[in-house]
Amino acid sequence: MLENDEYGVRLDVLGYLAVLVIAVLIGRAGYLQIYDGENYARLAEGNRIRIIPTMAPRGTFFDRNGELLVQNRPGFAVSLMPVMTKIDPVVIQRLSTLLKVPVEDIDKKIAAHTGFDPIRIKADVTPDIVTIIEEQKDNYPGVVIEVQPIRDYMNKEEAAHTYGYVSEINDMELEKKKDEGYKSGDIIGKFGLEKVYDKELRGENGGQQVEVDVTGKPVQILGIKQPIPGADLYLTIDKNLQTAAEKAVDEQLKQIHANAAAVVCLNPQTGEVLAMVSRPAFDPNLFAHGISSKDWDKLNNNPYHPMDNKTITGEYPPGSTFKIITGTAALTENVVSPSELIMDSGHHWIIPKGNAEGEALGLINFQQAMAHSDNVYFYEMGNRLGIDRLEKYARMFGLGKITGIDLPYESDGLVANRRYKEKNFEDGDWYLSETFDAAIGQGFNLVTPLQAAMVMGEIAANGKRFKPHLVNRIVGPDGSTVKEFKPELLSTLDVPADVISLVQAGLHDVTKVGTAASIFRGFPIEIAGKTGTAENPHGRDHGWFVAYGPFANPDIVVAVVVEQGGFGSQSAVPIGRKVLEAWFGLNKPAAPQNGAAQQAAKQ
Repeated sequence: MLENDEYGVRLDVLGYLAVLVIAVLIGRAGYLQIYDGENYARLAEGNRIRIIPTMAPRGTFFDRNGELLVQNRPGFAVSLMPVMTKIDPVVIQRLSTLLKVPVEDIDKKIAAHTGFDPIRIKADVTPDIVTIIEEQKDNYPGVVIEVQPIRDYMNKEEAAHTYGYVSEINDMELEKKKDEGYKSGDIIGKFGLEKVYDKELRGENGGQQVEVDVTGKPVQILGIKQPIPGADLYLTIDKNLQTAAEKAVDEQLKQIHANAAAVVCLNPQTGEVLAMVSRPAFDPNLFAHGISSKDWDKLNNNPYHPMDNKTITGEYPPGSTFKIITGTAALTENVVSPSELIMDSGHHWIIPKGNAEGEALGLINFQQAMAHSDNVYFYEMGNRLGIDRLEKYARMFGLGKITGIDLPYESDGLVANRRYKEKNFEDGDWYLSETFDAAIGQGFNLVTPLQAAMVMGEIAANGKRFKPHLVNRIVGPDGSTVKEFKPELLSTLDVPADVISLVQAGLHDVTKVGTAASIFRGFPIEIAGKTGTAENPHGRDHGWFVAYGPFANPDIVVAVVVEQGGFGSQSAVPIGRKVLEAWFGLNKPAAPQNGAAQQAAKQ
């Protein structure tokens, strides 16, 4: 009897356990079906539905006159549809052979991929590859062709450093920008305006909702979302001036056997950049469809650094162009009068520093010294001012810090000063000879070509300094203006108006009787300018020229530097003249006159 009771208890326990297990299973099934059913349905749907993104066309670039500069062209990308099972190695090998992409690179892309978006294997493939994949679909299960807009830099190297380039987002960029909606495989601006205005340019991607089978092969299209193009940039650049400046640089470099140069043109009354040239350059189209190792090595190993935008990253001693600042400081601080005559015997009487090639001009005043770029005169100005006042005025002009132009990686240059030497040199004492060097733009002083243009622009604009910029307005895909950029006044020189007038007069004489007179002989527009030659411990001196015009009401400033070009009057001035000729329309052939016009001309 006891055994029967014990056996009955066991049956009861087993019964209760069975009921409990059944209840748990029913409860779990209910939870999965009712509470979390939508989530699992979505996951199951994800196993058979894929989104093939349609990339939004990037916004295009136009010059100040509405001329097209950068556009998009149609292209095709080969991608893999992600599937739950491992992708067949045979398919990967076929793709590798067809696309000439190593198997390990494809495997790496697959391993790094997450989500259900296609895995882009190669962008901008040729039509014959598209045809092969479409005709042999059974040999390439899960392989799809995506239609992509490919960036088209129509003028190749022209303004490459300004426009920049685009390429596929890398892991580091993705980590920083994933919260902003960027995804693996996205095309992103890497350099220049493409980088600075990437958010405005990139638009909003669309896509196709596609049903796929277990191998990832598309079965049918379920829906389409059209992409929204990015906004367009209307630049301050003048296409004709840009082309003329590039041609002038290339011709001059070839003639004097030099390899690197930079040109900046801007409107001193607004800060609008009219042209920017950096040589050597590169073709940004190489990056738009994925640059090859061979092309990258060629760029990366070039000793003249074609990837550097020398207009804003190149830092050079300003040479005699710095005499604009020294002269402004000397007149403002009343350490010299405009009429005072100073003896130039070829060398200064305190420290035996002199003019190039030992030239001696005798007794000269301020305007003559500026016109002929006399070192001895400006050594004496440095002697009277001292390094602290020279530093003060250089910083007043805006040197020693970035200009704030809408381009990445701008350098801030360097203003010669006591603190810099104390911090960076074992012998921290400041010597008079270093003040002499600073007064003529040598020694520790460093400026970018854009900063040199800025300094000349302040004199041209009667002391006003405007922020340089490259975009006039941003226009949305519907044609409406999203943003317009107005001139931004940054500062005004704290110097008397008559001082600026005296400096202007001296710079005007540079092109009339001074160091640039021979090149500008017969030029029909009144121009102010300043030549410079900057010492270079690594080779020939760098040549400088800065100018503005027309003299009475200037609308253009030009700054030119030729690396290892020698004297600025010989290397940089010819480029400056050609650029100014283009701006004023002097390089165009005269229109044929009719009989009445010819008769009027004779009268």
